[in-house]
Amino acid sequence: MNTVFCNIRLLLFAILIPTSLTVLIAQPSLSKDEAQVLESIDQNTAHYSDIAQQIWSWAELGYQEQQSSTLLQSELSAAGFAVETGVADIPTAFVASFGSGSPVIGILGEFDALPGVSQAAVAHKQARAESANGHACGHHLFGTASAAAVIAVKDWLVRSGTSGTIRFYGTPAEEGGAGKVYMTRAGLFDDVDAVLHWHPGDGNSADAGSTLSNMSAKFRFYGQASHAAAAPHRGRSALDGVEAMNYMVNLMREHVSEKTRIHYVITRGGEAPNVVPAFAEAFYYVRHPDRAEVKRLFERLVLAAEGAAKGTETQMEYEIIHGSYNLMPNKTLAELMHQNLERVGGVVYTDQEKNFADSILQTLNRPGITLDQAERIQPFNPSPGVYPASTDVGDVSWVAPTTGLRTATWVPGTSAHSWQAVAAGGMSIGKKGMIVAAKTISLTAMDLFRAPEICERAKAELQERTGADFQYEALLGDREPPLDYRK
Repeated sequence: MNTVFCNIRLLLFAILIPTSLTVLIAQPSLSKDEAQVLESIDQNTAHYSDIAQQIWSWAELGYQEQQSSTLLQSELSAAGFAVETGVADIPTAFVASFGSGSPVIGILGEFDALPGVSQAAVAHKQARAESANGHACGHHLFGTASAAAVIAVKDWLVRSGTSGTIRFYGTPAEEGGAGKVYMTRAGLFDDVDAVLHWHPGDGNSADAGSTLSNMSAKFRFYGQASHAAAAPHRGRSALDGVEAMNYMVNLMREHVSEKTRIHYVITRGGEAPNVVPAFAEAFYYVRHPDRAEVKRLFERLVLAAEGAAKGTETQMEYEIIHGSYNLMPNKTLAELMHQNLERVGGVVYTDQEKNFADSILQTLNRPGITLDQAERIQPFNPSPGVYPASTDVGDVSWVAPTTGLRTATWVPGTSAHSWQAVAAGGMSIGKKGMIVAAKTISLTAMDLFRAPEICERAKAELQERTGADFQYEALLGDREPPLDYRK
C-alpha cells in the first residue's frame, strides 16, 4: 500500500498514446498491476475517443438518449458485463455488473446533452446544422471514461483473481431530469460499498466539496380565452397568473437566506397578443445548500402560485419535475481519489491544441487564466465549501459513500453550459481529460478492492455526517420519472 498512498510527486513524463492524446503519467509510482491497467486504457484511447465522439454527435437530451445508452450498453456487454436495462422505470437507465461478493464498487456514467447549445468543434461560435443540442456539460466524456474505467478494472480483477463486484451505472437525464434520484429511490445503490464519479471541467481536482440541493417544478395556469380588444372583460389571463406569481417570488427574494438561488423561465405565455391566454406555464428552480431549506422554500413558491391564481381568477396546478439532495462529502474517499489524480497527472497540450485553446481563451474574458492550468493538479482541500450548482449525484451520496473528481476537458477558464465547453469536448482536448479521469477512477477502484477497510471507514464517515437515524426520502416524492420533460 506504500505505492498507493505515496504523496510524493515523482518525475512526470509524457507518453504518446493513440490519436496523439498525450497525458502525464507518474509511472515510477505505479505497481506492475497498476501500470498494466493504465496501459490498457492508453491502448484503447482511440476506441474510447470514437465512442465519446459518437455520443457528442448525437447530443441526445435527457430521457431521450436511446442511441447513447445503447452504445455504452453494447460496449460493456461485449466486455463481459451483465447488463440490466430499463431500471427504475427509465428506458435509458441501466446497470452493468461484473463479479460477485464484496466489496461492491459502483462507477457512475452520464450521457445526456443540453438543449440550445449547438456548437461545432471549432474555436469560434458556430452551431451545427444537424442538431440544436450540445454536450455543454461534457457528459459524452463522462459516460465513456467511466465505461473505460470499469472495463480496465474488470480485466484486472480477472487477471489478479481479486474478489468483489464492479458496477457501471448508466444514469440518464442529469440535466434537470434527476435520473439518479429515481435510481436511488429504487434501491439500486443500497448494497454498494463505494461510488466513484467524475465530471468534465476546466481544471483538475478531487476534494470533499458539496453542492446545492435543488427542487424544480412547472407551474401551470388555466384561464379563459377571449378577444383581447372586443371582449377583454370576458377573459381571464393565464399569463397574468404566471406574471403575478413571478412578481411575488421576486419580492420574496428579499426575505430568503443569502445562499438561496431561485430562477425561472416562462415556457408558455400565450399564442397571440389579441387572444387572452387560456394557458401559461412557468418552470422554476429553487436551490440551497440544505435540502430541508429547499423544501421550505418550495412550499413558499406554491403559496405564491396559489395567491396568483386567486388574484387573477385562474386555476393553477404544479408538477414537481425533479428534486436532488446536496452532495454529501466523504473525506476518506476524496483523499484517496486526490492521491491517484496526482499520480496520473494533468493534461498537456500539443502545439495545435495550444493554438485552439488560445483562440478559445480569447473569447472568455478571463484575465489571469493561463493554459498551463490544464497541466496542474489543484491541492487537496478537505473543506472547499459548496459549489454553486446541483447534481443528482447528491442523492446517491446520502445512501452510499461517494466521491468524485474533475479533469481539464475544457480550456482553462471555460464555464459549463457554454459553446466553448461543447467545442473543446468535441476535439482532442476533451478526450485527454477523459483519459485522465478513466485512469484516476481505475486506480481508486483498485485501491478499494485491495483494501476494503477503506470502504468501512468511508461508511462510518457517511453515517456520522447523516446521523444514525437518517432515512432516505426523495425530494420529488413518489412521482414517476418525467420521461417527456425535454419534449
